[in-house]
Amino acid sequence: MYDLIIIGMGISGVSAGIYAKRAGLKVLLLEGSTPGGTLNQINKVDNYPGIISVSGPDFAYNLFEEVNKMQIEYKLEKVTDVILDEIKVIKTTKNVYEAKNLLIASGRRPKLLGLADEEKFLGKGISTCALCDGTLYKNQDIAVIGGGSSALSEALYLSNIVNKVYLIHRREEFRGEDTLIKAVKEKNNIELILNNEVKKLKIEEDTLKGVILKDDRELLVKGIFIYVGFIPNTDFLVNTDVKLENGYIVINAEHETNIKGIYASGDVTKKEIYQLINAASEGAEAVIYLSK
Repeated sequence: MYDLIIIGMGISGVSAGIYAKRAGLKVLLLEGSTPGGTLNQINKVDNYPGIISVSGPDFAYNLFEEVNKMQIEYKLEKVTDVILDEIKVIKTTKNVYEAKNLLIASGRRPKLLGLADEEKFLGKGISTCALCDGTLYKNQDIAVIGGGSSALSEALYLSNIVNKVYLIHRREEFRGEDTLIKAVKEKNNIELILNNEVKKLKIEEDTLKGVILKDDRELLVKGIFIYVGFIPNTDFLVNTDVKLENGYIVINAEHETNIKGIYASGDVTKKEIYQLINAASEGAEAVIYLSK
């Protein structure tokens, strides 16, 4: 029996794990993918105090190193179901665990466009990770879809690898950071396509050839990188009474959900600001409150 089980080993989950270990709690971290979460898909982190600049994967590795250094117990197992009675039962693909308290820090994943055949070509011309797949399109033309900071940042990263980037946004103005908007507009090999969106994939002989826009223009590109938002990782809560809004977990000021002993932190929660520094502090706060 654990005092606390934490679902997720992104920055929020690891932060919570550190504070739980320091508080003397018997704690277990569970991660169904790669430790570090979405940090592994970020090219560069340069907005975290005390760190001038670091790659996302290096930041993720440092978090994992800290988990090991502090001897925090962890299992790389995907959570499939939870039973939220007085004793919390957490089922994974390999085991069943029990805990007095549960902290959900499972984060969120990139959203796709919802086009026909989109998932079929995921990893075969369509990607949500420039750092993972960018070099596959060296000196070729690609499209980046989105208008937030993620789309802008990844378009800039890709512009140093590929021949040309078509940056497609459905609105007239970008929603990202001003410094990124300025940098994108100054890049010679980034072409902005505003007030437009992709309505269809251009497929010939079962091969992705490009995209067809809302105005019927065709763009011939080898790769398509999608940054149009996120979906919270809360699928395993489907059989519970945890309160959700659009899939995100609703919490109070102490990070507790509507069910006693169930807490949540980081990007899986319903909130206004989604930043690394917030996610880290929220993990720590949740453990401080549940330890009272």
